[in-house]
Amino acid sequence: MSLPLPPSYPAPSSSHPPGTDVPATCEVPHFAPVRVRGGRYQLQRLVRHRRRAVAAGLAVTAAALVAAGPRATEQTRGHPVAEPVRKHRAVKVVAAPVRIADTAAVRLLRPGDRVDVIAARETATGGDARVVARGARVTRVPEPLDDDPGNGALVVLSVPRATAARLAGAGATARLAVTLC
Repeated sequence: MSLPLPPSYPAPSSSHPPGTDVPATCEVPHFAPVRVRGGRYQLQRLVRHRRRAVAAGLAVTAAALVAAGPRATEQTRGHPVAEPVRKHRAVKVVAAPVRIADTAAVRLLRPGDRVDVIAARETATGGDARVVARGARVTRVPEPLDDDPGNGALVVLSVPRATAARLAGAGATARLAVTLC
């Protein structure tokens, strides 16, 4: 059973046999495959040279951070500076050995502690005490010698040069004591 064709389709001509209106086939010539440079091999090359890739990435990141850094007009985050750095003559700090009268007090000290050194002098009218050094940093606490327990214990303090001179003078005329800061 054949269906009738719609009126828009031309009726097949019976003058040509079916398939003769198609052009003749031609042969395709043989050619070498086409290779695109870098395509698939670019990833392999990147893996082989990953140090260069990482270095380039770090350089780009650093440049971006510098470019996006805080400006002079912007407020910086964090803790405010307590006081600005002063441009003045640097204070020369020296190590001053000091003999403290109370050996038990010296055993409490550790390197890095801050102490006040007090000179106590006995006079005919009574006792006189004054602070010779404030906030001196303990740098070393040598082991006490057992041969002379009555002389006190030695402590090495880090103080400015002028304070070291006052400590030496006070140690010659008075008994020295320390208080922890």
